[in-house]
Amino acid sequence: MNDILVQTSWWVPCYGLLGALLTLPWSMGLVKQSGPRPAAYFNLLMTLLALVHGTLVFQGTLHREPIQLVYHWLNVADFDLTFLIEVSSTTTGVMELVTSLSFLAQLFAIGYMEKDWALARFFGLMGFFEAAMSGLAISNSLFLSYALLEMLTLSTYLLVGFWYAQPLVVTAARDAFLTKRVGDILLLMGVVTLSVFAGSLNFPDLYDWAETATLSPLAATLLGLGLIAGPSGKCAQFPFHLWLDEAMEGPNPASILRNSVVVSTGAYFLIKLQPILNLSPVALTALVVIGSITAIGESLVAIAQIDLKRALSHSTSAYLGLVFIAVGMQWTNVALLLLFTHAIAKALIFMSVGGLIVTTNTQDLTEYGGIWSRMPATTTSFVVGALALVGILPLGCFWAFERGLDIYWYDQPLLAAIVLVVNLLSAINLTRIFRLVFLGPIQPKTRRAPEVPWTMAVPMVSMIVATLLCPLLMWRLSIIPDLAYINKSAALALVLSGVMGCSIGATLELQRSMARSIQKPIRVLQDILSYDFYIDKLYRVTVVFVVASLSQITAWVDRYIVDGLVNAVGLASVLSGEGLKYSASGQSQFYMLTILLGVGVLGLFLTWSLW
Repeated sequence: MNDILVQTSWWVPCYGLLGALLTLPWSMGLVKQSGPRPAAYFNLLMTLLALVHGTLVFQGTLHREPIQLVYHWLNVADFDLTFLIEVSSTTTGVMELVTSLSFLAQLFAIGYMEKDWALARFFGLMGFFEAAMSGLAISNSLFLSYALLEMLTLSTYLLVGFWYAQPLVVTAARDAFLTKRVGDILLLMGVVTLSVFAGSLNFPDLYDWAETATLSPLAATLLGLGLIAGPSGKCAQFPFHLWLDEAMEGPNPASILRNSVVVSTGAYFLIKLQPILNLSPVALTALVVIGSITAIGESLVAIAQIDLKRALSHSTSAYLGLVFIAVGMQWTNVALLLLFTHAIAKALIFMSVGGLIVTTNTQDLTEYGGIWSRMPATTTSFVVGALALVGILPLGCFWAFERGLDIYWYDQPLLAAIVLVVNLLSAINLTRIFRLVFLGPIQPKTRRAPEVPWTMAVPMVSMIVATLLCPLLMWRLSIIPDLAYINKSAALALVLSGVMGCSIGATLELQRSMARSIQKPIRVLQDILSYDFYIDKLYRVTVVFVVASLSQITAWVDRYIVDGLVNAVGLASVLSGEGLKYSASGQSQFYMLTILLGVGVLGLFLTWSLW
């Protein structure tokens, strides 16, 4: 039975795709009498089947060697393009994380989007979303992984632009799509180059090739930079980090997945590329630099935001920056552990955020206050998620941070300091949000805020339990070390950074008006952080300006030079035709004269050219 389940593990991503197809009669308006609810139930059922199937496969792969499933797709001459799937405890565990969070997010969406007229279309896109992420988890082929990443890019565009009647939503979807496309194009260049160099696009073959490859430093550098460009865009890392902030205009149930597992897929893909990236020390250094800039910069920017979802989205980019540092330092186990713990904690926090938004109809932090007594389940979910995210012993992210600090503590003290600073700033940001939202005086929009319905409360309570039990699960799977092997100094520094951050956030002076300070140094710093170091404006006066100028030049050349030449030829043809029609007299001797004159002129021209 286990062998059958393992051999059919490729069906798990297909369940989500099948669920998306089943929603088409309702999303296309072919079925109207029943309303859009059946489409949501069909998709939810398919996700449940994927979760059950994946759970059985995961149990069957524990403590067993990885199994490779090969499916030949295209075999022409010497070119054999195959889809290679790896079934192991790691890949199926990642797939289970995707399907479980997708199931809870979809159940959450039934309550969150209960009155949305396009509910069927939303669930169809969520199924498409789930299929791409689940397939990427078990894919062991670079070609297949790239195709699935493109599916994720399309899914992101459609889900961010779900409420397409709003101009700001359309702009956000466009910017997210185009920003990712820049990284995807560079990644495609790296994929094509690898196919030429290695002769295969399956990861095992690429790993064997990388062990003996002899590339020039320039070729290795360009290849490495091209390969990390795609994950940088997917993970919202500098300089492609602006799209995740704008993507918060989409529905919150999609944001639950986007900030927990969607951005993690780019880092997961990067982890699989790590043996190939070892060919280029420049690429590994670039990963560390990009991750460090994003981790520190986005943690600072998050503190200055007054939009609830955007303040948390910048935190997502910061944590993925730490993952990039771990991959650049070739510690993929730390990167995987950080992805796992961050995904669970951030999903719980965004469920709490969804409950706040659906009951108050606002994302502005200055319009919240005194809501803890009215929404106890939502408050508890935010607190538990925040504690797990900050790295408070013994919750999830503490163990990921501790593993990283244990490695960096003596050899890379600067990287250890970055981890502690990010933990400190995250604690300040989450404590600030907690005070503004749940404490303080009651605001007009929170005066009558009820607790969320059961369809939203059940996923939140389930995630609270999962977050609290996460350390026990990691201990049972031997992911975290015994207490005797923990670096006591690093663990103490980590706890102190979290406690210090919470203390600073608790004593920080907060103004609900969020007015600009009258003191110029503070006002300048506030503006710099609020506007994300003015990177958006910098892009507008540099990249966007150059592209727009080149577009205007090429448009002018196309209109007045290319079109002008074509129109001139057409006009000459028309005029010559109009002129020749008057020579059609019907007299044969006139036609003979015309032929003789033409031949004579041609002969003179040829004779002149010979001279």
